[in-house]
Amino acid sequence: MQAFGTFDNIKKLSLSRLVRPIVMALFALGYALPSRAAEPIAVFPATPFDGYIVYESLAVFWIAIVALIVVIRMKLREIERTQRLGADEEDPNTPLLQ
Repeated sequence: MQAFGTFDNIKKLSLSRLVRPIVMALFALGYALPSRAAEPIAVFPATPFDGYIVYESLAVFWIAIVALIVVIRMKLREIERTQRLGADEEDPNTPLLQ
């Protein structure tokens, strides 16, 4: 039976084992923080009118995508309808112009 508080258990909780991950995390966070010399980059327009234009453009873009999907579905249904009617098959009794 092993006694509680032996040297092996103390070694597992040594200070160097606990400090290394903390120091590594601090270095990683230090590099990730933005520097004071960096200029802020404008991601979104500052004026309300320009912001409105951005949202309006996005709305028109998505409406156009939905309209294209609707047109493609209509064309596919039309193709299926003509195939069911047999209009895509060639008739052997069709008179030929010569």
